[in-house]
Amino acid sequence: MDVIGDLMARDRRSDRLALRVDGPGRTYTYHDLITTSYKAGNVLRYLGVRKGARVAVDPVSLPEPLLTFLGAAQLGAVTAFDPAVEARATVVAVARESEFDDLPPGQKLAVFGGPPSSPATTHWEQEVWSENPAVHPEVVAPDDPALVAGDRELTHGDLLDAARGVVADFDLETGDTVAVRSSLSRPGTVVAGVLAPLLAGGTIRIPETDEAVEAALSVGDGVPESVALAPDDAY
Repeated sequence: MDVIGDLMARDRRSDRLALRVDGPGRTYTYHDLITTSYKAGNVLRYLGVRKGARVAVDPVSLPEPLLTFLGAAQLGAVTAFDPAVEARATVVAVARESEFDDLPPGQKLAVFGGPPSSPATTHWEQEVWSENPAVHPEVVAPDDPALVAGDRELTHGDLLDAARGVVADFDLETGDTVAVRSSLSRPGTVVAGVLAPLLAGGTIRIPETDEAVEAALSVGDGVPESVALAPDDAY
Protein backbone atom coordinates (compact mmCIF):
# COMPACT_ATOMS: atom_id res chain seq x y z
CA MET A 1 0.00 0.00 0.00
CA ASP A 2 1.53 3.27 -1.15
CA VAL A 3 -0.98 5.93 -0.08
CA ILE A 4 -3.59 6.23 2.66
CA GLY A 5 -6.38 5.83 0.14
CA ASP A 6 -5.17 2.26 -0.47
CA LEU A 7 -6.37 1.43 3.05
CA MET A 8 -9.86 2.40 1.87
CA ALA A 9 -9.92 0.21 -1.24
CA ARG A 10 -13.31 -1.29 -2.09
CA ASP A 11 -12.00 -4.84 -1.84
CA ARG A 12 -11.10 -4.24 1.82
CA ARG A 13 -14.74 -3.77 2.77
CA SER A 14 -16.01 -6.47 5.11
CA ASP A 15 -18.12 -7.05 8.21
CA ARG A 16 -15.05 -7.01 10.47
CA LEU A 17 -15.05 -4.26 13.10
CA ALA A 18 -12.88 -1.31 12.07
CA LEU A 19 -13.78 1.40 14.60
CA ARG A 20 -15.39 1.40 18.02
CA VAL A 21 -15.97 4.60 20.00
CA ASP A 22 -17.13 3.59 23.45
CA GLY A 23 -18.42 6.92 24.79
CA PRO A 24 -21.33 7.36 22.37
CA GLY A 25 -21.41 3.62 21.64
CA ARG A 26 -20.75 3.94 17.90
CA THR A 27 -19.21 1.25 15.73
CA TYR A 28 -18.15 0.97 12.08
CA THR A 29 -17.36 -2.19 10.16
CA TYR A 30 -14.74 -2.01 7.43
CA HIS A 31 -17.60 -1.75 4.96
CA ASP A 32 -19.11 1.17 6.89
CA LEU A 33 -15.82 2.98 7.44
CA ILE A 34 -14.61 2.69 3.86
CA THR A 35 -17.94 3.64 2.30
CA THR A 36 -18.39 6.59 4.66
CA SER A 37 -14.85 7.80 3.95
CA TYR A 38 -15.82 8.10 0.27
CA LYS A 39 -18.83 10.17 1.29
CA ALA A 40 -16.70 12.33 3.58
CA GLY A 41 -14.34 13.05 0.71
CA ASN A 42 -17.25 14.06 -1.50
CA VAL A 43 -18.50 16.50 1.13
CA LEU A 44 -15.02 18.03 1.29
CA ARG A 45 -15.07 18.41 -2.49
CA TYR A 46 -18.41 20.19 -2.14
CA LEU A 47 -16.70 22.56 0.31
CA GLY A 48 -14.06 23.33 -2.30
CA VAL A 49 -11.27 21.04 -1.10
CA ARG A 50 -8.95 19.88 -3.84
CA LYS A 51 -5.53 18.24 -4.01
CA GLY A 52 -3.01 20.17 -1.91
CA ALA A 53 -5.67 22.11 -0.01
CA ARG A 54 -5.66 22.10 3.78
CA VAL A 55 -8.47 20.79 5.99
CA ALA A 56 -8.52 21.87 9.65
CA VAL A 57 -10.17 19.33 11.95
CA ASP A 58 -11.24 19.37 15.60
CA PRO A 59 -9.23 16.47 17.13
CA VAL A 60 -12.00 15.13 19.35
CA SER A 61 -12.36 11.39 19.99
CA LEU A 62 -15.29 10.75 17.64
CA PRO A 63 -15.66 9.10 14.22
CA GLU A 64 -16.13 12.36 12.29
CA PRO A 65 -12.52 13.62 12.62
CA LEU A 66 -11.15 10.24 11.56
CA LEU A 67 -13.49 10.05 8.58
CA THR A 68 -12.60 13.60 7.58
CA PHE A 69 -8.90 12.70 7.61
CA LEU A 70 -9.46 9.55 5.55
CA GLY A 71 -11.68 11.40 3.07
CA ALA A 72 -9.20 14.27 2.75
CA ALA A 73 -6.31 11.87 2.14
CA GLN A 74 -8.16 10.31 -0.79
CA LEU A 75 -8.46 13.76 -2.37
CA GLY A 76 -4.77 14.49 -1.87
CA ALA A 77 -5.69 17.18 0.66
CA VAL A 78 -3.66 17.85 3.81
CA THR A 79 -5.24 17.46 7.26
CA ALA A 80 -4.29 19.57 10.28
CA PHE A 81 -5.84 18.31 13.50
CA ASP A 82 -5.96 21.90 14.69
CA PRO A 83 -9.04 23.96 13.81
CA ALA A 84 -7.17 27.21 14.46
CA VAL A 85 -5.00 26.90 11.35
CA GLU A 86 -5.93 28.56 8.07
CA ALA A 87 -7.60 26.02 5.81
CA ARG A 88 -9.96 25.66 2.86
CA ALA A 89 -12.42 23.78 5.09
CA THR A 90 -12.73 23.68 8.87
CA VAL A 91 -14.60 20.78 10.52
CA VAL A 92 -15.46 21.12 14.23
CA ALA A 93 -17.96 19.97 16.84
CA VAL A 94 -21.21 21.93 16.68
CA ALA A 95 -20.62 23.40 20.15
CA ARG A 96 -17.68 25.32 18.67
CA GLU A 97 -19.53 26.79 15.68
CA SER A 98 -19.59 30.33 17.09
CA GLU A 99 -15.78 30.33 17.40
CA PHE A 100 -15.49 30.17 13.61
CA ASP A 101 -18.29 32.45 12.42
CA ASP A 102 -15.82 34.98 10.98
CA LEU A 103 -13.72 32.78 8.70
CA PRO A 104 -12.10 34.66 5.79
CA PRO A 105 -13.86 34.61 2.41
CA GLY A 106 -13.36 31.33 0.60
CA GLN A 107 -12.99 29.27 3.76
CA LYS A 108 -15.88 26.95 4.61
CA LEU A 109 -17.13 25.65 7.95
CA ALA A 110 -18.77 22.32 8.69
CA VAL A 111 -19.96 21.07 12.09
CA PHE A 112 -20.78 17.62 13.45
CA GLY A 113 -22.74 16.50 16.47
CA GLY A 114 -25.91 18.35 15.57
CA PRO A 115 -27.39 20.91 13.15
CA PRO A 116 -25.60 24.26 12.82
CA SER A 117 -27.08 27.59 13.88
CA SER A 118 -26.07 29.41 10.70
CA PRO A 119 -27.40 28.47 7.25
CA ALA A 120 -23.91 29.21 5.91
CA THR A 121 -22.46 26.33 7.95
CA THR A 122 -22.53 22.80 6.55
CA HIS A 123 -24.21 20.11 8.66
CA TRP A 124 -21.58 17.39 8.39
CA GLU A 125 -23.68 14.33 9.24
CA GLN A 126 -26.56 15.39 7.01
CA GLU A 127 -24.34 15.99 3.99
CA VAL A 128 -22.29 12.83 4.49
CA TRP A 129 -25.45 10.73 4.85
CA SER A 130 -26.88 12.11 1.61
CA GLU A 131 -23.69 11.79 -0.48
CA ASN A 132 -23.09 9.17 -3.12
CA PRO A 133 -20.25 6.81 -2.04
CA ALA A 134 -18.26 7.19 -5.25
CA VAL A 135 -14.52 6.51 -5.35
CA HIS A 136 -12.52 9.69 -5.84
CA PRO A 137 -10.74 10.09 -9.20
CA GLU A 138 -7.81 12.10 -7.81
CA VAL A 139 -4.34 10.62 -8.37
CA VAL A 140 -2.34 10.74 -5.12
CA ALA A 141 1.36 9.89 -4.84
CA PRO A 142 3.36 8.63 -1.83
CA ASP A 143 5.34 11.87 -1.65
CA ASP A 144 2.22 14.03 -1.50
CA PRO A 145 1.65 15.59 1.94
CA ALA A 146 -1.21 14.15 4.00
CA LEU A 147 -0.80 15.54 7.53
CA VAL A 148 0.60 18.72 9.01
CA ALA A 149 1.36 19.30 12.70
CA GLY A 150 3.07 22.54 13.67
CA ASP A 151 5.99 22.95 11.29
CA ARG A 152 6.04 19.29 10.25
CA GLU A 153 4.45 18.21 6.99
CA LEU A 154 4.23 14.43 6.62
CA THR A 155 3.62 12.60 3.36
CA HIS A 156 1.53 9.52 2.67
CA GLY A 157 4.75 7.55 2.39
CA ASP A 158 6.10 8.89 5.70
CA LEU A 159 2.93 7.95 7.55
CA LEU A 160 2.51 4.49 6.03
CA ASP A 161 6.18 3.61 6.55
CA ALA A 162 5.83 4.53 10.22
CA ALA A 163 2.57 2.55 10.45
CA ARG A 164 4.27 -0.51 8.96
CA GLY A 165 6.93 -0.17 11.62
CA VAL A 166 4.30 -0.17 14.36
CA VAL A 167 2.60 -3.24 12.86
CA ALA A 168 5.93 -5.09 12.78
CA ASP A 169 7.14 -3.96 16.21
CA PHE A 170 3.93 -5.01 17.96
CA ASP A 171 2.99 -7.97 15.76
CA LEU A 172 -0.40 -6.50 14.94
CA GLU A 173 -2.65 -8.89 13.05
CA THR A 174 -6.14 -9.01 11.59
CA GLY A 175 -8.65 -8.74 14.41
CA ASP A 176 -6.25 -7.10 16.90
CA THR A 177 -7.49 -4.03 18.77
CA VAL A 178 -5.54 -0.81 19.27
CA ALA A 179 -6.81 1.44 22.07
CA VAL A 180 -6.40 5.17 21.39
CA ARG A 181 -6.13 7.43 24.44
CA SER A 182 -4.15 10.39 23.11
CA SER A 183 -5.04 13.29 20.85
CA LEU A 184 -5.11 13.09 17.07
CA SER A 185 -3.19 16.37 17.14
CA ARG A 186 -0.08 14.20 17.70
CA PRO A 187 1.17 12.53 14.49
CA GLY A 188 2.16 9.47 16.51
CA THR A 189 -1.47 8.95 17.50
CA VAL A 190 -2.55 9.04 13.86
CA VAL A 191 0.19 6.59 12.88
CA ALA A 192 -0.04 4.08 15.73
CA GLY A 193 -3.68 4.54 16.67
CA VAL A 194 -5.35 4.85 13.27
CA LEU A 195 -3.18 3.83 10.33
CA ALA A 196 -1.43 0.86 11.95
CA PRO A 197 -4.63 -1.00 12.92
CA LEU A 198 -6.20 -0.26 9.53
CA LEU A 199 -3.07 -1.54 7.79
CA ALA A 200 -3.20 -4.75 9.84
CA GLY A 201 -6.94 -5.22 9.39
CA GLY A 202 -7.53 -4.62 13.08
CA THR A 203 -9.85 -2.44 15.13
CA ILE A 204 -9.40 1.14 16.29
CA ARG A 205 -10.99 1.47 19.73
CA ILE A 206 -11.48 4.77 21.51
CA PRO A 207 -12.32 3.84 25.11
CA GLU A 208 -13.96 6.07 27.68
CA THR A 209 -11.55 7.90 30.01
CA ASP A 210 -9.68 5.57 32.37
CA GLU A 211 -11.61 2.55 31.07
CA ALA A 212 -9.56 -0.64 31.16
CA VAL A 213 -9.74 -2.44 27.81
CA GLU A 214 -8.00 -5.45 26.35
CA ALA A 215 -5.88 -4.38 23.39
CA ALA A 216 -2.83 -5.54 21.48
CA LEU A 217 -1.49 -1.98 21.66
CA SER A 218 -2.51 1.05 23.69
CA VAL A 219 -1.62 4.50 22.38
CA GLY A 220 -1.71 7.24 25.01
CA ASP A 221 0.04 9.22 27.70
CA GLY A 222 -0.15 6.40 30.23
CA VAL A 223 2.00 3.93 28.28
CA PRO A 224 5.75 3.74 27.66
CA GLU A 225 7.13 6.37 25.32
CA SER A 226 8.28 3.71 22.88
CA VAL A 227 4.65 2.77 22.31
CA ALA A 228 2.92 6.14 22.26
CA LEU A 229 5.59 8.43 20.86
CA ALA A 230 7.90 6.37 18.65
CA PRO A 231 6.17 7.44 15.41
CA ASP A 232 6.52 11.09 16.49
CA ASP A 233 10.20 10.65 17.26
CA ALA A 234 10.80 9.27 13.76
CA TYR A 235 10.31 12.70 12.27
